[in-house]
Amino acid sequence: MIGRLAGRIDYRGSDHVLLDVGGVGYIVYVSDRTLMALPATGEFAALYTDLVVREDLLQLFGFPSLQEKEWHRLLTSVQGIGAKASMAILGALGADGTSRAIALGDWTAIRAAPGVGPKLAQRVVNELKDKAPAVMAMAGSLSEVIEPEPTAPASRPTAAPRPAPARSPAAQSDALSALINLGYQQGEAAAAVAQALGESPEAGASDLIRASLKLLAPKG
Repeated sequence: MIGRLAGRIDYRGSDHVLLDVGGVGYIVYVSDRTLMALPATGEFAALYTDLVVREDLLQLFGFPSLQEKEWHRLLTSVQGIGAKASMAILGALGADGTSRAIALGDWTAIRAAPGVGPKLAQRVVNELKDKAPAVMAMAGSLSEVIEPEPTAPASRPTAAPRPAPARSPAAQSDALSALINLGYQQGEAAAAVAQALGESPEAGASDLIRASLKLLAPKG
């Protein structure tokens, strides 16, 4: 099983890249979101991969993080969701957006993915809602690998480093863990963190915890 590839991008297609790894070219299918985030042709990149094996076809699908790869695995376990539909959902929402939508039971967000109808979107939410907290908790320990630090000749110009995202992915998992330690159930804690994160995407862990506690406080 090929779990991760790192190499130079030789070619960018509409839904895939050709990744040169030690002189061997791998065609890796990616979502629209991942394709836009990848560096230019000729630059180095790395992707976590999932190999789909069918009688007449072998296809590699690539993901910027293990969290997104895990969502792909879970999405394709739902009847009616194949690799194409999964990539459409992840392309529309990303790993964090998928986590929030499923934790909140927001099937309309899932429906926004091309080719996913309302019944299928509801099935995704119903079947995966209980699994969302565990995937959300993965975010703090898993880093994106789109652009690794390649070993390159000294004469090769290096691209300027990309700015780090304002919010650490650990904030989401830290907030979720804190709420569970306070006695909240995984499902309700995940839904509160997802809602708080949707309202303040750049919030740190402490801000997410405070906002989530307000959402979880008894009404009336």
